[in-house]
Amino acid sequence: MRSNFSADRRRFIKLLGTGAACAAGAGVVTAAEADPGRIARENARTGTLDWMLTRTHVDPKTKYRSPSIEGYCSHASALAGCDSVRFYVSTNPPSRFTLDIYRMGYYGGKGGRHVMNLGPFDGITQPDPPIGDKRVRDCQWQPCAEIRIPTEWVSGVYLGKLTAEAFETGTSGGWQSYVIFIVRDCRRADYIFQCSDNTWQAYNRWPSQFALYDDGKSVWYWGPDVAVSRNRPYGKYCQILDAPLSTGSGEWFLWEFPFAYWLESLGRDVTYVSNLDTHACPGSLLRAKGFLSLGHDEYYSPQMYKGLKDAIKAGLSVGFFSGNTCCGRIRYSQDSSGNKNGVFERVGVWGPKGGMKLITGMERLAHDPPYANELIGSHSTGPVTGGADWICTAPEHWLYNGTGMKHGDTIPGLIGWEWHGDTAKIPGIEVVATGPTQSAPGKLNGGQYAATVYPGGAGSGGGGGGRTGSEGPKNNIVFNAATCWWADGLSAPPGYVRPSVYTSPRGPDERVQRMTLNVLERMLT
Repeated sequence: MRSNFSADRRRFIKLLGTGAACAAGAGVVTAAEADPGRIARENARTGTLDWMLTRTHVDPKTKYRSPSIEGYCSHASALAGCDSVRFYVSTNPPSRFTLDIYRMGYYGGKGGRHVMNLGPFDGITQPDPPIGDKRVRDCQWQPCAEIRIPTEWVSGVYLGKLTAEAFETGTSGGWQSYVIFIVRDCRRADYIFQCSDNTWQAYNRWPSQFALYDDGKSVWYWGPDVAVSRNRPYGKYCQILDAPLSTGSGEWFLWEFPFAYWLESLGRDVTYVSNLDTHACPGSLLRAKGFLSLGHDEYYSPQMYKGLKDAIKAGLSVGFFSGNTCCGRIRYSQDSSGNKNGVFERVGVWGPKGGMKLITGMERLAHDPPYANELIGSHSTGPVTGGADWICTAPEHWLYNGTGMKHGDTIPGLIGWEWHGDTAKIPGIEVVATGPTQSAPGKLNGGQYAATVYPGGAGSGGGGGGRTGSEGPKNNIVFNAATCWWADGLSAPPGYVRPSVYTSPRGPDERVQRMTLNVLERMLT
């Protein structure tokens, strides 16, 4: 979203002087000082379960939205100490409401920490936006509040819990929903956690059927000429499971929060970004040693692909703890508020023609190289959806150190609901787990997943602006878990709802935890 840098050139120059800003358009970053204990100190603070919604309402006419109270933020992410975030909220009928902001993490098992209370505000019923070109719904609501992100706020995912006053006589409390944004920093860190918020928005059907997946004829369309705007609330998640208590939070709780919760429980040195940050400033990735792609990371722009590929060449390690990753090629455009990346549409497929089951409209998209498996190791292929057990095929590989797994050992249900196959011909690539996929227990669907590891920078020269400052071969690695459900094997935070379709993952597993630690440690060497 639009940065406040453009509104205050002098402050931008000052930040550059202190090494704390991404140079817009330059693709480079001068990183702030490292602070490896920051996440551990943050999680030692008092947590709360109050971030959880207790009273939600979804309009049955739309199946997705919560018109009683709903909202969105001006930024997908905001730089602490620099950017401001505006909050846009609608209540129908009009009602006073409050906004409580929480940072999500571990916090002794509570999962969140309260950081700010705003309101009460006099809520109004904001207008539904007209249906624009390519079916875009681009809200132009009036903000209820604006805050400048405090410098001391630690990078992470922040939830705003909206609570309306009671609407009906005799009730003790009002309806609730979320808004969500990411706070980022520019410090050096061990890991960058990329939220998959392009995908959150692509599947967002607010206000009724206006996702990237609906062309007005098919509710599961996968072609061109449909666009979505970030200027709108997130409706209730529309796939896999029914979770109205996550309304307004995109897909954060479903596939990403269990990873962040577990990672922060260990005090690991992590900082957070949006997909949009990877697009706008890929050079900033080189302030970290490892990059983490989580959950359902389906939509990449060419800038994201190239930026991540270049960072790998420069020595960055990557963990694709995700499925269906980099499947749809997107193009950003300007929204009605002037945000140059506020709208995006699908313009291509990061895979070859005939490589996967055709979904309605996909034949109209370009299938030009490069392909996603050249970045990830393997990619969406075949029937695309399905599930499987994780089957160990390389027990001698360092990935399995300390797991005790032998050839053919399985972790039930870990692969799903979308997966990667079709291994790329990359020098040194190894398939560490593979097996057939199924559409139901015991019913094979013709797919074959492949989890892979390859040496990211072996034999490549320096990468321009890299973190190491040295030329020659790099020892970085690229791990591909080939599943959306990897984080289910790490933790089950408060409020977590386990998915179950095609297969059913079984929850936290010491072997999954150990493999993840092996990847994280390898990233640091």
